[in-house]
Amino acid sequence: MTQVDTKQGVREAYQQLANAQKSGAGVPWYMRAVNRRLGRAIASVAAQGRLTPNHMTAASFASFLGGAALLVAVSPSAASAIGAMLLLQLGFAFDSADGQLARLRGGGSPAGEWLDHVVDSGRHLLFHLAVLVGLHRYADVPDVVLLIPLAFGLVSTVRFFAQILAEQLARRDPIAGPDSVPKFGTWIQAPADTGLLNFVVLLWPLTTGFLWAYGVMGALNALLLAATLVRRYRELAALARSSA
Repeated sequence: MTQVDTKQGVREAYQQLANAQKSGAGVPWYMRAVNRRLGRAIASVAAQGRLTPNHMTAASFASFLGGAALLVAVSPSAASAIGAMLLLQLGFAFDSADGQLARLRGGGSPAGEWLDHVVDSGRHLLFHLAVLVGLHRYADVPDVVLLIPLAFGLVSTVRFFAQILAEQLARRDPIAGPDSVPKFGTWIQAPADTGLLNFVVLLWPLTTGFLWAYGVMGALNALLLAATLVRRYRELAALARSSA
């Protein structure tokens, strides 16, 4: 990991982080073009004080919980939808900032990386549970519709775990680098972009519109999960054969 000199101002720290940015191959558009930049700006400011990557992780989860709480505890309206979306996006930006601040500090720790993944796994599931509770409380929909967030939560959680575990199992011999990402990988991964899903929350007051957008993203994520399981299994199996 490239260490960035912290004895500098915000602008210099931001630029050095930009120069040290990891590859964006296959990374969904919002995550790469917007969220990384927001996280970079937050990390550059945080580096001027005594804030740590764990503080960024905590801020990420707190902001996410605020957005999720608006879905659960407040009757759907334009104001609550905008507020929820902004809090969710802010939490996503802080989630990017923790790793970038670690880079500014000279590298992260196993404990910090573990904490980040634990919070991420909780966030993936809790978002869909918040949608489920919100629909149950405020929307007049058939019970079968409530299976949509349950299924989406399962798909999202399993795919996240499958990706992370595969990377950990092959840590000494990475199974996939930027060169292995399909040409249109950025757009293929779009349905799994947390930032894009957060924007769908703007449709929260319009139950039918929200369910259509949310449901389509859930179906596309199910297809991505199937592709991920096949790809990662084949990569790990090939890695085992090459090591034999």
